Amino acid sequence: MGLPLWAWIVFYILVFVMLIADLKMFGKKGEHEVNVKEALQMTGVWIGVSLLFCGAIELWYPGDSHEKAIEFLAGYLIEKSLSMDNLFVFLMLFSFFGVERKYQHEVLFWGIFGALVLRSIFIFAGAAMVERFEWVLGLFGLFLLYTGGKMFSHNDEQASDPSKNIIVRWFKKLFPVTDKMHEEKFFIKDTTGKGRWVATPLFVTLLVIETTDVAFAVDSIPAVFSVSRDPFIVLTSNIFAILGLRALYFALAAVAKYFKYLKYGLGVILIFVGIKMLLAMDEYINGLGQIVGLNINMPHIEVPTSLSLLIIFGVLVISMLLSVAVTRIENKK
Repeated sequence: MGLPLWAWIVFYILVFVMLIADLKMFGKKGEHEVNVKEALQMTGVWIGVSLLFCGAIELWYPGDSHEKAIEFLAGYLIEKSLSMDNLFVFLMLFSFFGVERKYQHEVLFWGIFGALVLRSIFIFAGAAMVERFEWVLGLFGLFLLYTGGKMFSHNDEQASDPSKNIIVRWFKKLFPVTDKMHEEKFFIKDTTGKGRWVATPLFVTLLVIETTDVAFAVDSIPAVFSVSRDPFIVLTSNIFAILGLRALYFALAAVAKYFKYLKYGLGVILIFVGIKMLLAMDEYINGLGQIVGLNINMPHIEVPTSLSLLIIFGVLVISMLLSVAVTRIENKK
């Protein structure tokens, strides 16, 4: 994988320590309702920690450390921007299941912990596939073009019913679920029956959030491979971006109405990284053309990572500013 095993172990120990610190600092379990000020402060802390890690890559990463640091920043920004759309889905899920704000941070903590495990598996599997079958990147590119296009046709009013999630339906067949919340508890003992353990709606919410994150990872992880093929850079940029999601969620929840055009910006970002991937697949595209009798002669075009970083950041800022401006105009009418 390029780096010694101890570097990976140290990184995961660092992640574990940061998760515990986040749990301890971000309110008492089940008793504290996170306010916007706290959320913004913790968001700033997480961004600062991520930039410090990027600085460490710049100083100590073997090889072209400057390029690796740029790749980390680009991957971090891609994942962070795509995760913002994920957070609005979480907002809808908490509303659907009736989860009080003071218990949401507990669900988000375990949701993020599960996401770290699942995304690590996805990234290692993806890196192995890309290393062995480079043409897979072309499929990633086509998929990102498709999902980016869907961002423009998706209707927020037609959100699916979370209770019909296939994982939830399967879980309810295997395990009893109570219809009442029990504060921050995921499981309780059923005092009316045989004293067996029963899942609460809070755990069902966690299940839906985990499966939703898997669906979002299918978009975001291939997108990060567009700026780096180094598994360590892809993994660390992805994980640092989602580590701060809990704080970012509470910061965004209060101003969600001001980001109505964000999804269009995310669509443009996905389409851009999809095109970026395909432009570097000239060898395979030309070869495929020859197989079907076409002389394509597509040139090889590599979009510099620094340029990708500027484009992604610019699109994200423009879409957010446009959202705020249009919302303010509409509110004045």
